[in-house]
Amino acid sequence: IIADATLQFIVRHVGLHTGQVLEHTGVLALDDLEVPPETHGATSPVATFLTADALPSWLFPRRRNTHKGESGRALCIGGDHGSGGAIVLCAEAALRSGAGLVDVATRELHVPVVLARRPEVMAHGIESGEDLEPLLSRAGAIGIGPGLGQGEWGKAMLRLALASQNPLVLDADALNFLAAAPRVLTDAILTPHPGEAARLLGIDTAAVQADRFAAAAAIAVRYEAVTVLKGAGTVIAAPGQLPCVISAGNPGMAVGGMGDVLTGVILALRAQGLSAFDAACAGALLHSLAGDAAAGDGERGLLPSDLFPHLRRLANPGDLE
Repeated sequence: IIADATLQFIVRHVGLHTGQVLEHTGVLALDDLEVPPETHGATSPVATFLTADALPSWLFPRRRNTHKGESGRALCIGGDHGSGGAIVLCAEAALRSGAGLVDVATRELHVPVVLARRPEVMAHGIESGEDLEPLLSRAGAIGIGPGLGQGEWGKAMLRLALASQNPLVLDADALNFLAAAPRVLTDAILTPHPGEAARLLGIDTAAVQADRFAAAAAIAVRYEAVTVLKGAGTVIAAPGQLPCVISAGNPGMAVGGMGDVLTGVILALRAQGLSAFDAACAGALLHSLAGDAAAGDGERGLLPSDLFPHLRRLANPGDLE
């Protein structure tokens, strides 16, 4: 059935808000039948449905005397040869989402490009682990993976990042390295798309998509990390937490580089002091809402960098009321 509209009764039905089913539901509506919420005991919630009204609970106006150090120092690691653009997108997203200071560790060849695109970034040419150590020691949170590659350089960068014990956001090839050598993580957020999720679990992509909540939960348990399973109806899971599903997002966001922006957004919020789970939830919601705002001129042809002005506006909900 390809419906024009689907009506849910009493409470939202979790299976109608993520994955392939969104192709079949049409417009989703809810009729609570005037059943009081206190009588919902027979339907214990299995997820939280996140909409735009949730943002102010995480993103509130700053104090008048706030300084840049209080706004967090984020370190973005990636951009091996041939993939320099990914780490630029990640770094600018971190700045647009409120990080006070953003360092980029990338190949020396990419430093001029980073600075030409975004002079506010502190770009460092890193060719060895010895070069990276000073940046790790002063980072508040680390995002690694955009453009990292699967070569020896990327492997060395990830090994040092994992050993640093800093809060981490892992994406792209950092996840592929992790899938090849699984380990329990400390204070990490994983942001896989369905293919990466399948590799992290050792199953196929169809199995991930068949039950996205179960897949996200399984990754969270296996790696003891917050997991953001990307896609239509992004799912966030973490050990001991009620999972969340994102209400926003659109097909125009299915383009290379969009995940690099998400990594930067979540990284910035983690660096600003949100817990790993809150940073993942708020970041995924902020990213999706910015994507919807940017799609106002049409979904086809939407670029990841089109999100930046909307990220800045939406990251200040308390200031704009």
